Amino acid sequence: MKKQLLSLSVASLSALLAGTALAETKIGAIFDLTGGLNIYGIQQNNALNLAVEDINAKGGLLGAPISVVSYDAQSEQSKYIQYANTALMSDKIDALFAGLTSSSREAIRPIVRKANVPYFYASLYEGGACDKQTFVTGPSASQQLSVLIDWAVKKYGNKIYIMAPDYNFGTISAHWVHEYAESMGAEVVGEDFLALTVTDYSPTIQKIQAAKPNFVVALPVGANQTGFLEQFAAAGLKDSIGVVSTNYGSGNQQVVVSPDAGKGLIASQGYFQVVENPANAAFVKAWQAKYGSDTPIVSEAVDVWNAVHLWAEAVKKAGSAESAAVIAALESGLTFDAPNGKVVLEPGSHHLRQNIYIAEGDDKHSFKIVDTFEETPPLYENDKCDLVANPTLAKHFTPEAE
Repeated sequence: MKKQLLSLSVASLSALLAGTALAETKIGAIFDLTGGLNIYGIQQNNALNLAVEDINAKGGLLGAPISVVSYDAQSEQSKYIQYANTALMSDKIDALFAGLTSSSREAIRPIVRKANVPYFYASLYEGGACDKQTFVTGPSASQQLSVLIDWAVKKYGNKIYIMAPDYNFGTISAHWVHEYAESMGAEVVGEDFLALTVTDYSPTIQKIQAAKPNFVVALPVGANQTGFLEQFAAAGLKDSIGVVSTNYGSGNQQVVVSPDAGKGLIASQGYFQVVENPANAAFVKAWQAKYGSDTPIVSEAVDVWNAVHLWAEAVKKAGSAESAAVIAALESGLTFDAPNGKVVLEPGSHHLRQNIYIAEGDDKHSFKIVDTFEETPPLYENDKCDLVANPTLAKHFTPEAE
């Protein structure tokens, strides 16, 4: 059943409505509020509403508060297509914030391109999306893996095993592991690409034991990841083989994994709640005041927070919510003092130059930061995608196709 909510952040609504120069901006939010992906979608939606409240409390945009039209995609691909069309054609939104999976993003991109409305995709992903209307605020695989593989080879040794899901996130990430391993003189001694339905990892664990790697790059998604990590630890391999990942913790897997299995695991992401800086302290305080502190904040929530604020800065700079003016402002090299550190929107690729953190899991369901790589550029996307020079370019670049 269609779930649509029109909500206004009301912190300063009354005062703002007293003005006469109203120019309301309306944004659309499509996230997975129910279904199997809601551990991400609820926090993404919460972050969007918190960002809008923050902006409205400071006066809104163009003399009026931002209004939000929210939809629940229910973790179904077809709902993304349906609601993207509704948001753009019927609700006449000025910008769209939507999606977690790559398949949802790829379903949305042609719709927003046709409507010529800015679209923000806020999730870590395999990289390569290139489209005039699309802006990516999560880190790409090459951003995360470039620093993680270098760090892990120096920490554990030069023999690598890849364990990943059998779709574009897993296969493209594996491609980058091979590239960085070769550039560092390391060797991929084995790899497995498994369906998301797999729950028994005994065959993979036996292959890992036979290959004798120094570390495993573990990229299974959601519950599959915790299942693999538990079985890997139960097999007694943790003491002799390191485990690193670019998506461990992105869905708060560290909360449900056992202390024995979680201690010592290495994750590489654009944000961890334990990051220390004034912007993150203020963000965490506001988040916990509104939503409580029972559940750690996932990286995708910060990706959404950053996306909304970058769009708002672009509207302010343009003096208008009109698409062409906002896209031009977004391509002017906008920066934002974000919870994960300073972020810079690259004009050509529409991706963020941002910090990449490496963190180690502990036995208390948390992380400690062990290394920070400041303002890591999206090199692959910058190389392939220049939407300033070629604004008609619309493609998903994949290194495997080259």
